[in-house]
Amino acid sequence: MSRPDLTSPAAASTHRAGRREWVGLGLLALPAVLVSMDMTVLHLAVPSLSADLRPTSTELLWIVDIYGFMIAGFLITMGTLGDRIGRRKLLLVGAAAFGVASVLAAFSTTAGMLIAARMLLGVAGATLAPSTLALIRNMFLDPQQRTAAISMWFMSFLAGAAVGPLVGGALLEYFWWGSAFLIGVPVMALLLAAGPFLLPEYRDPTAGRLDLASAAMSLAAVLAVIYGLKQVAADGLALPPILVIAAGVATAVVFVRRQRALSDPLLDLTLFGERTFSVSLGVLTLAAAVMGGVGYLTAQYLQLVLGLSPLQAGLWMLPPFGAGIVLMMVAPLLVRRVRPGLVIGAGLALAAAGFVVVSQVGDNAGLPFVVTGTAMVFAGLMPVAALGMDVVINAVAPRRTGAASAISETTQELGFALGIALLGSLGTAVYRRRMTDALPPDSPAQAADAARDTLGGATGVADQLPAGLLVTAGQAYTDGLQAAAAASAVALAAAAVVAATLLRRTPTRSRQEPLTATPDGDASHGPTSTGADPHGSRSGPA
Repeated sequence: MSRPDLTSPAAASTHRAGRREWVGLGLLALPAVLVSMDMTVLHLAVPSLSADLRPTSTELLWIVDIYGFMIAGFLITMGTLGDRIGRRKLLLVGAAAFGVASVLAAFSTTAGMLIAARMLLGVAGATLAPSTLALIRNMFLDPQQRTAAISMWFMSFLAGAAVGPLVGGALLEYFWWGSAFLIGVPVMALLLAAGPFLLPEYRDPTAGRLDLASAAMSLAAVLAVIYGLKQVAADGLALPPILVIAAGVATAVVFVRRQRALSDPLLDLTLFGERTFSVSLGVLTLAAAVMGGVGYLTAQYLQLVLGLSPLQAGLWMLPPFGAGIVLMMVAPLLVRRVRPGLVIGAGLALAAAGFVVVSQVGDNAGLPFVVTGTAMVFAGLMPVAALGMDVVINAVAPRRTGAASAISETTQELGFALGIALLGSLGTAVYRRRMTDALPPDSPAQAADAARDTLGGATGVADQLPAGLLVTAGQAYTDGLQAAAAASAVALAAAAVVAATLLRRTPTRSRQEPLTATPDGDASHGPTSTGADPHGSRSGPA
């Protein structure tokens, strides 16, 4: 039987979504809001959970960024699994797991327990993004409606990141740190209750083989390298962490060779042969890394150094998000007249200048520098993220947009977690070196170890330390923040030059071919496409 022509007006009206689909879209937006909110809320909770659980500096970094690493490690795997068992089923299973893990995290009694709960949250979170996007693509067959639905879904991620500090700050102002994790429980309960009635089921009969070995190798490679880097930052160069890093690199090499040999690889490496794709992906990863790192470091600075309450810190984090959202809405209009490479380069340069401002913070009068600098950072990087994703998708053929979007989402999640790990490790290394020199030899051993490890630890044992040492700890943390901001500024300035040079031939939006509907109901740009994979397989935010 021949397939219907979805390009005809009659077919378009037949396949237009109705009230049920739009209500279902609102339901699918909830987990997107929650996933992005979870990270920004945790940044504000770090000082209070540090005082309660007393994690080491390495444990604290794992608490914060293991979530992002697990999402990045399982996104593509979950995309394939959803095609095989059903997208709605995977979404509901993930929602239930996310709710359970949220409760475990909220009532954790040790740092190890919280790390394990965050790992489970990451695995569950990896089911949400690809499942929701694939369902949206199946619910909205009309190309124009689908474009609007995906845009609304993408904006829900930004909304979660923006309201996260405010909601989290309000909760932490009146409740214990675990309340920040309980936000997800009622949201997931609503999804579980309404999902079976509002969301369709979908399975891909041509889904690829689920390669568990590749998934395990990719995750092992990432975690081994990051673990080694964190140990080096905490304890200096030593043979054990060097061996762990080497093992991670070797695993990555084996993973790459395996992908090249497989007929249905977990990661399509041939996409990286396109220069525009590779450069744009690198820009997206770097942008996510520095945004993750600055959010982690400044949230602690506002509370532990400047002495703001969680609610006050959350309120001061709203202007940077607002600046980023405004510029992100302006950027699509700008690229109609200016080449995207120049706009992306300018955004990276603005963010680099913002980090220069942040690097000038002081230990007792840095609020204007933090707010102004981070506002410049977000105003520069959030448009870069949106435009970079568009360039990535347009750099590949229509049939490969699903794989391209999956790789883009994976690298951005990985970049966000890497930024926290690397910039956090840099800040920790500077802090530990300053505190090691400042602690008197006769300080109580246990208190000295806690003060040397983290600023939160120093705050918790302040009564056991010599007078004025807590001020010294604040200065040491400020030095670490300055070093991380300076390193970010250098990296972004270099990336701005690279992006403006290598992406200079990317055409403006006005020079691209108009959108047309394909027989699969996708929107395409002639030889390149911003349309969705008709099956939504292995895909993340578009």
